[in-house]
Amino acid sequence: MSARALLAAGLVVSFPGVLHADPASNQPAPQTTNAPVTPAPTSSPVPSPLPTATATPTPVPLLANPPTSGVAIGATSIVHLLGVYGNATATVLNPALLDASVDQGTRILTLSGKALGDTAVVVSDARGMNVVIPVHVAYSAGTIADEVTLHLTGDPASAEYVRERAALAAQRAAQPRAGATIVAPPDGLSAQPLAQDDIENVDVPVILQGSQYFTAQGTTRVIVQNRATPRVAPDQLMVSDYPETLTANGELFTADLTFGNPSRFLYFHYNPPGQPDRRIVLRLENPGDEPALVQIIGGGGGPGPNEMEVGHRSTQRFLSHLAQNEGQLYDVPAKSSINAIEHDLPARSVVAATLQLRVLSGGTVHLTLFAQNASDSPDAAIAGTDLLTSSVRHARGVYRVPEFYYNDLWNVTDPYLQLSIGQIPLPNLLQGEALSGDYGVMQSFSIHIVNPTSTPQAIAIYENPRGGRATATFLIDRTIVQSHGTPAFSRYKVRQYTVPAQGYINVDIVTMPDAGSSYPLRLEFAPDDGSVAPGAPGSPIY
Repeated sequence: MSARALLAAGLVVSFPGVLHADPASNQPAPQTTNAPVTPAPTSSPVPSPLPTATATPTPVPLLANPPTSGVAIGATSIVHLLGVYGNATATVLNPALLDASVDQGTRILTLSGKALGDTAVVVSDARGMNVVIPVHVAYSAGTIADEVTLHLTGDPASAEYVRERAALAAQRAAQPRAGATIVAPPDGLSAQPLAQDDIENVDVPVILQGSQYFTAQGTTRVIVQNRATPRVAPDQLMVSDYPETLTANGELFTADLTFGNPSRFLYFHYNPPGQPDRRIVLRLENPGDEPALVQIIGGGGGPGPNEMEVGHRSTQRFLSHLAQNEGQLYDVPAKSSINAIEHDLPARSVVAATLQLRVLSGGTVHLTLFAQNASDSPDAAIAGTDLLTSSVRHARGVYRVPEFYYNDLWNVTDPYLQLSIGQIPLPNLLQGEALSGDYGVMQSFSIHIVNPTSTPQAIAIYENPRGGRATATFLIDRTIVQSHGTPAFSRYKVRQYTVPAQGYINVDIVTMPDAGSSYPLRLEFAPDDGSVAPGAPGSPIY
């Protein structure tokens, strides 16, 4: 085959020293000479690159947020799934405890609790990627009421009282499981003073919690209604102070509350060391065929270890609420009973309360005060029908005089005016001890003070305990004045005044012996002796 034919066939044929024409160009090849031919420069050889391994991409992991979960029996919880490719499937390792379902659109895993225990859910996607989610199934600590209605009285009902009773109403409406605790403090609640015949809504955050339960949180809306109710004075005083020291559960006091016969009621009890934690319950029972409506104005103290402080707190609260006619109304259905008070009484602590009760409508309501273990349901039946007794006698019974009223005139030039509080023992209308110290008896003094001289006169009111160490609570000219514990026969200034020349002033005092203190106590009206002023450093008055 000729060279041209080889070229036409695309084959390159090389001969030394000969240049070949480009067959596509019809140009003759250049002539050569016999001169030596210089070889064309060549570049250095380039080494071939080493082969590299191809990296395998890391797959997007399948994740759960949160990585572990808990769900209450009868309730649901959700887990967000991240990194899912395609559809996800959920498999419960123990289906008896839990149901699980996946929303493919939102990538949300919903867990539904069925029975107590621990299990896990395995979630897989279309790639075969898996994530294991441990799940604990337990009971919720209880249920929280959405709404409850509360009927109060007050002229007006103060914001503090509205908050206090609304928080208590939300607690009473909650249904905690055994061993769970309720947290619904009144602090921070939004409430205003409530005038008669007005309505206010108070939203109370409630938490139910216990170590073996899931915490339940919610808000109870308390609809507070203030019903206009006239003031009345009580006809009698009921006292439960026996046995003062509890060593058993059972009835502490029982009596009937009848329509048109309001009563004051004081209780004071101590749960000593070594005893189980207890609770004091006041139950209202309506044996009639018509519903009954009961008003209770109350002031409670404790539980606490200091009996004087507990009694002092109870008196202060009662006098404050009584001055405003602040109370709560209880509807007692026919042929049924309700608990008006459930007062915790742990070991080593004291509780006290002063109450004013009356039936506003309906027939006779039977009152029972009893002690039970704190672990028992407050609605449980009373243990035994006989009243508890003790070898140490204290007052328990009904007393005819619940209030004393004094009107007097004092001339600043006359000898000191002395008023005794808790001086007269009251006979018991039932079989039992007389009431020494007048605990629960309200004493009101209206003193007209005259200055016949031509110069203003500085005077003061002094407290002088006569029975032993005592605290005191006074409502002086509608202002609460209180005294920390003071020793017997000490003398401290409670209030001080200046009586104008040839003028006068009026002083109104309402007081009640503090349970837990040693009475009697004497109030003295006398010239100001220059001793420490009330509320100043060194004074027990606050």
